[in-house]
Amino acid sequence: MPNKSRWPFTQDIDRRHTLKLLGGSAVAATAGATGRMAWAESHSGDDEIIRAHGYSFFGDLQYPPGFAHFDYVNPNAPKGGEIVLSSRGTFDGFNRWAWRGNPETNSDVVGESLLAGATWGAPVPADSLTDQYCLIAREVEYPKSKEWCVFHLRDDVVFRNGAPLRAQDAAFTFNLFIEQGIRSFSRSVSERIEGVEVIDDYTLRYKFVDGISRRSLISQVGGMVVLSEEWYKETGERLDEPSVLSPMGTGPYQVGDYEFNRFVVYEKNPNYWGWDHPANVGRHNFDRIRIEYFADATAEFEAFKAGEYTFRSEGSSKRWATGYDFPALNDGHVVKESIPDQTAPVNTGVIFNTLRAPVDNRDVRHALTLAFNYEWTRESLEFDLTTQRNSFAQGQEWEATGVPEGEELAFFQSLGDVVPPEILTEPVVMAHTSNKDTPVDRRNKRQALRILAEAGWTVDDQGRMVNEAGEQMSLDFLVLSTWDDTRQATIETFVNTLRDWGIEVNANAVDSAQGQQRFLDKDYDLIHTRIQTFSTIGTGLKQLFGSETAEVSSWNPAAIQSPMVDAIIEAALAAESREEEIIAMTALDRALRYERVIAHAGYVPAYWIAYYDMFERPEELPSLALGVLDFWWFNEEKYQALRAAGALR
Repeated sequence: MPNKSRWPFTQDIDRRHTLKLLGGSAVAATAGATGRMAWAESHSGDDEIIRAHGYSFFGDLQYPPGFAHFDYVNPNAPKGGEIVLSSRGTFDGFNRWAWRGNPETNSDVVGESLLAGATWGAPVPADSLTDQYCLIAREVEYPKSKEWCVFHLRDDVVFRNGAPLRAQDAAFTFNLFIEQGIRSFSRSVSERIEGVEVIDDYTLRYKFVDGISRRSLISQVGGMVVLSEEWYKETGERLDEPSVLSPMGTGPYQVGDYEFNRFVVYEKNPNYWGWDHPANVGRHNFDRIRIEYFADATAEFEAFKAGEYTFRSEGSSKRWATGYDFPALNDGHVVKESIPDQTAPVNTGVIFNTLRAPVDNRDVRHALTLAFNYEWTRESLEFDLTTQRNSFAQGQEWEATGVPEGEELAFFQSLGDVVPPEILTEPVVMAHTSNKDTPVDRRNKRQALRILAEAGWTVDDQGRMVNEAGEQMSLDFLVLSTWDDTRQATIETFVNTLRDWGIEVNANAVDSAQGQQRFLDKDYDLIHTRIQTFSTIGTGLKQLFGSETAEVSSWNPAAIQSPMVDAIIEAALAAESREEEIIAMTALDRALRYERVIAHAGYVPAYWIAYYDMFERPEELPSLALGVLDFWWFNEEKYQALRAAGALR
């Protein structure tokens, strides 16, 4: 899958703890008469009850009951064939949810949830920001107040071993993630989910805590993967431990052949129950999805040129500009495309771990960002192919501009003293400009040294940046040996500028396994990675930007801990319309930029892809995904022509 949806840290971090940015806590599941009684009591009263084929917080589903398929798919797409992709690094197992180890990037694809969720990184549906549709569940039921929800499950869903799925499996999985899942999950959901009850084999009820925002609660529990209780009991497997076994799920793909650190094949699940489900029509078209693993970027690209894998998402501007000149492309066997990307770009750049001194100081972070010379990087390393990013919501309606006015200003004023006065009166933070002719911009250096001096850091007579105790500023930059040459050159340039300022920087590259553990432990001062963007309001924002889970959330590499940001998220959760959401998200963008946790790198507003000419896609792509592994398909005749021409191995 194109790397856009992955943390670029190891190309796979974002799937590592994916539960749609859920949280979690230990919640007991009960069943039988007690559950049926509680359910009956929940239906009493005057609260309007909604029962639907999907869920949207605002209640306006795009697709009606009984819809045939999503608009963007080809319902007649051929089934079959194999697509081969690449990944860099290593893997040692298939438990995607283990905190330790180095599981295969895509190994959570074996599971499904009550509401249809992301598959291979593509949202479902890929043409709506707010809709979710029932998958394992047949219907979802809830009062207008959203104090609880009931999922009515389908009776034809089976695990890949053919065993039927029951509501008990969903409750078991929920508690499994509570007890053995990631800490940020447990901490955040414990505040919101009061309990889960098994009403009967096909009915499940979640009760939400009183006095909190109802935003995203139904989406959260509905978006949680469901795994087999019987399988876990029989095998003795644990969710928090690495494993060579693939968890027992109900998904359309299962792990087939593999060799650790070399390749893995995901193949169609012969017992899959849902091929004709409206949410699946026109999707899951490949019989096999193979991922080849490579130690470095050079070997990876050479393998593509030789036809060892067949689809490539390009992340290096240098390679995109200069590397695509090889026989298979020149002979027309490989297609090279730049497809406009309508989604908000993920926030890539040098990120500061605010848990660690001295970058726990906002002024120090501000000064260090001035060492990043985007203009020189763009021209010298990126072939003028990237665009400067200023915002956490670049190019979106909720990108903050100028000084807050109108409803945004009123929103900030409603938050009280947690908002610094300058937020209300000064223009939003923008990326600085630099001299493109030299990596070390003298003007920015002078400004940075002034800021550092005010923060207690000065250059001594030996040229070292020291504090009042004479201790040199020392920074640990986490770098992976598997990163491409453009990225490593960008980091090297930034690091050399810091050293020119008298700062000691350790930037020795480590392997992916060591790097992954250090990332999860937040064992770094700086890292060149991504912070996810946002397009809707939900409690998942607390895991992205909230103080409570900052130390443990892998979604928050900067470990942002800001009372202002926390207050914005809490207030945003009370938004009752899309218009109010946009106001709150604009304020959030402004506040995040004020915190100066990232030196924003450039972005490319397009998908850069290259593939052997045997894959096809819908003429009109949806707004939220490229969807290569989701709704593209295989053309057998083109494949045979490539084989006859000797273009493929």
